Amino acid sequence: MATTSICATGLSSSFHGNWGKSIAGEDYHVLARTVGTSHVRVPRPVRSQPMMGNVNEGKGIFAPLVIATRNIVGKKRFNQLRGKAIALHSQVITEFCKTIGADSKQRQGLIRLAKKNGEKLGFLA
Repeated sequence: MATTSICATGLSSSFHGNWGKSIAGEDYHVLARTVGTSHVRVPRPVRSQPMMGNVNEGKGIFAPLVIATRNIVGKKRFNQLRGKAIALHSQVITEFCKTIGADSKQRQGLIRLAKKNGEKLGFLA
């Protein structure tokens, strides 16, 4: 280990090497040649697909009715009807908030609450 001291003539050190070789190591260039320029491929970690859906899928008092309706009318038509019902319900909530003088933050909270309740009851099965 190198020591440094201050004397009358200036800075004095017991280290007499080259910082470039000391920090990187004297065998750096030899090591770099042995490794070569080939690249090592590291596979990406396997990620599971994000689950888009209802955690209460198939649960809730209205879930059997919703599933039966979806099977009868078809998935595409069912999703169109569901979208219209959700939009209509959001409009009702918005009108209610205007009536009672609630701000947009409270309105957004009510819409989120309606979605959460719909999931629990099985409307989003």
